[in-house]
Amino acid sequence: MKDMSGKMMEPKQSKKVERVFEQFNKLGEDRGSKLVFPKLQEKYHELDRKEKESLFSLLNSKLELEKEELYPILEELSSSEGDSLSWPAQLQRLRAKVRSPRLKIFQRIAKNPGGIRFLLDLREDLINSRKTTALDVAALDYDLTSFLEMLFQEGFLYLEEITLDSPYRQIEIIKNRDMVHPMTSLEEMGQRLGKDRRCFALYHRLLPLEPIVFIEVALTQSLIRNISEIVGPKSKDVKKKDVDTAIFYSINNTQNGLAGLGLGKMLIVRVVDFLRSENERIKTFATLSPMPGFWERYLRPILDGDDEPFLLKREDIPGFFSKRGRGKILQAVGSSDDSVEGFCRALKSLLSGTEWPKNAELAKQLKGPMVKIAYQYITRETNLKGKPLNPVAGFHLGNGALVNEKCINFLANTSTKGLRDSCGIMVNYIYTPNWLTQIRRSFRWLERLEIKGIFGR
Repeated sequence: MKDMSGKMMEPKQSKKVERVFEQFNKLGEDRGSKLVFPKLQEKYHELDRKEKESLFSLLNSKLELEKEELYPILEELSSSEGDSLSWPAQLQRLRAKVRSPRLKIFQRIAKNPGGIRFLLDLREDLINSRKTTALDVAALDYDLTSFLEMLFQEGFLYLEEITLDSPYRQIEIIKNRDMVHPMTSLEEMGQRLGKDRRCFALYHRLLPLEPIVFIEVALTQSLIRNISEIVGPKSKDVKKKDVDTAIFYSINNTQNGLAGLGLGKMLIVRVVDFLRSENERIKTFATLSPMPGFWERYLRPILDGDDEPFLLKREDIPGFFSKRGRGKILQAVGSSDDSVEGFCRALKSLLSGTEWPKNAELAKQLKGPMVKIAYQYITRETNLKGKPLNPVAGFHLGNGALVNEKCINFLANTSTKGLRDSCGIMVNYIYTPNWLTQIRRSFRWLERLEIKGIFGR
């Protein structure tokens, strides 16, 4: 496309990206961040996904040091005799010189109202782009992650218990943000707040109206293996004198831009610490966790023969079942094809529905094989980075929790969502008594984390 002078015009998308990049540049040059940031914020949120990817590439490649800028200080260091008086000053000049220009920009953004929220949105978009494209923006992500790690630690954070006395908005946010066991009403949320149902959230001082991450806890007598005993009409109340176990049944990160910063682990440490101090009879700490992706992204593709990324192969599936079990499954879907492909088609057809848990004989034949397949999924299957394929397993096992085959609970969640995501299976990840002691060694500063809300009453 040409303008009236005959010159080629750049695409509109490119112009939009350039305008946003220009605002970032102005912040780097310290041109009055209070005036520049609102424009940057407005223009950035006008970009679509592709435009944001183009911007990220610019921020990664253009906001960087030139080699020539480093030559003078490197020459100074190489020619220095290492005098004890001048050496620290020389090193300091080097550190100041090699500091990423992006960090300076992030720092100036954070000083503005809404700046931290903008940086969280920026990293969330960056994470999403890296998941769906081959975008090489590792340097940008490193700088942004490093800056957020500095902001979200120690004195910036506080822990608060959400109770029936908490502000309405706080309760509503928890209700709307629970993606593990979604709630349809505030009344349902109220049922999760009480003497044996607790909810704790981690907050940032500059974002006091919205939790960063929250956890829902059931205080129980012994390990719970079915979610219906915790939430819903069949949930059971437990007297305080009988409580000996804390079950973490829902952990939600409300800020996707903080993924990977270890805040969930930090929250668990503090909640375990508090509950132990409140009730010394609580000896067992465990989760009752779903296995998101087990059906849609693991077992169903394997049954279809799309098993190349996995250790488990389609030809392995029939071997998990007894001859009687295979016959019952084929009979349930009206098939007589007992080949590997035929049986896997039948199993896929059966598990794709939501009625099979009502058939006691079928459930009996499925239990053992499904438990073994699920255990392999959470303990052996890994992604390209060598981490557990299941993100929930990756989180808890990465935190130091333990799991074995007895921790796999068949038909622990027979809701439509539970069957669709995990074939109704849930997992108890066990946090052992030695775990808190070990974690404390790596989180010494947690002792200084301020506890607000009910803890201060």
